[in-house]
Amino acid sequence: MKYDNLTKVIKTPYFSLKDHSLHGQKLFDYQINLWVKKGHLLRLKNGMYAFTKDKKRIKGEEIAAFLYEPSYLSLESALAWYGFIPEMVYAYVSVTARVNRKFTNDFGAFLYRHIKSELFWGYTEIKTEHGHYLLAEPEKALLDYFYLNLPKISNEADFDNLRFNMDTIKEKLVADKFLKYLAAFGVKKMKTWALQCLP
Repeated sequence: MKYDNLTKVIKTPYFSLKDHSLHGQKLFDYQINLWVKKGHLLRLKNGMYAFTKDKKRIKGEEIAAFLYEPSYLSLESALAWYGFIPEMVYAYVSVTARVNRKFTNDFGAFLYRHIKSELFWGYTEIKTEHGHYLLAEPEKALLDYFYLNLPKISNEADFDNLRFNMDTIKEKLVADKFLKYLAAFGVKKMKTWALQCLP
């Protein structure tokens, strides 16, 4: 297969070698490696690539969803999205029902933290030009954070060190939903810190 043919077969700016549109095509590893070396393709991880010419059209959030499924953006990424923390986040942080993983490529660092499958909910779908990605709801993002970081929060000083924008949190959280989600986690130790986030 020639590179020009690849761009005609693949209609999206990023793709997997398992893409159904490549079935039956003669595409060899040495060709992919050559196109990466020539700068035509960006390697996202083994078996997944993006077209260099389309890089500016691709959102990192899309790549986060594409690299490791099922997953949704949460924790620091979602907290920053909603303005719940003041710091910029230099990685795309997601939760997944699969094992922890980390990938680094031209679009940034992508972290995936494991959460049990019974807690894999509370997200919304964000449509993009090329597809979609999943983003935790404000209430779920905050509770995911408490759940996965609870060992680091043992007293008020630890809680204060989280540097949450409490005014923004109290303004945006839907109390009934937050309490319902909190109960679904079933972790008593979360309650002390979670309730401080309500008006």
